[in-house]
Amino acid sequence: MDATSPATRARQAQATVLPVLGPLAPLVPHGGLAKGSITEATDMSLLLALAAGPATADRYAWSAAVGLPTLGLAAAAGYGIDLKRLVVADHPGDHYAEVVTALAAACPLVLAAAPTDLAPRALDRLAAHLRRTGTILITPGPWPGAQLRLEVTARWWSGLGEGHGQLTGRRARVTVSGRGSAARPRAAELWLPDGTGTVAVVEESTAVGSLPVDTAVAARA
Repeated sequence: MDATSPATRARQAQATVLPVLGPLAPLVPHGGLAKGSITEATDMSLLLALAAGPATADRYAWSAAVGLPTLGLAAAAGYGIDLKRLVVADHPGDHYAEVVTALAAACPLVLAAAPTDLAPRALDRLAAHLRRTGTILITPGPWPGAQLRLEVTARWWSGLGEGHGQLTGRRARVTVSGRGSAARPRAAELWLPDGTGTVAVVEESTAVGSLPVDTAVAARA
C-alpha cells in the first residue's frame, strides 16, 4: 500500500528532478525539472533563471551552452550560474547534434538553441540520449516533443520616471504549459530580473510605478 501512496509517489518523483530556484518552484511539477527532459523557455532571462537551479544543484557538476552566442554571461552569473563550470560552444555548425550528444554525456544541464535542420529521427535519437544520461536540456524553442514550455506573456519595466531614471527590474508574467504532470496550466508574476539581478516573486506593494515594456523603452530613448 505504501509503495503507491501519494507521499511515496511524491518522494519518487522528487528523486528524479533537479530543483529550480524557489520563486520558480510552484510553476513546475515537483518543484524541479525532470532528469532527461526537454524544456522550452522562450525568454532568455527566464531561460537563465530556470537553468540556475539545476546548474547549482551539484557544486561540482558542469553545465553547457550550445548555439547561443547571445547568451548573457553576466546575467547568467547574476542568477547564480558558475561561469567557471560552464562549457560554451557558440557555433557548432553542422555538428550540432554531435556537440549536444557529447556534452550531455558529461553535463547534467545543457542549454541549447533549437535545432533547425535535424530530421525527426535525429531528434528522437537525441531525446533518447538525454533520457539515458539524465541530462536536462533547456532551449528557447521551439523543440518538437518538449515536455514543458515556459514563456513570458507580459512584461513591465520598473525604475523609470517621466522620461528619466534607471531601470531597476523587470516584472514579468510567466505562463507554463506542458504534458503529463505539467498539463495543468500555471502562471505567476515574477521579477525577472529584480534589482539584484536574480528572480523574485512580485509582491503587490512593489508593483506601483511599473511601466509597460514598450512605454519603458520609449521613455528611455
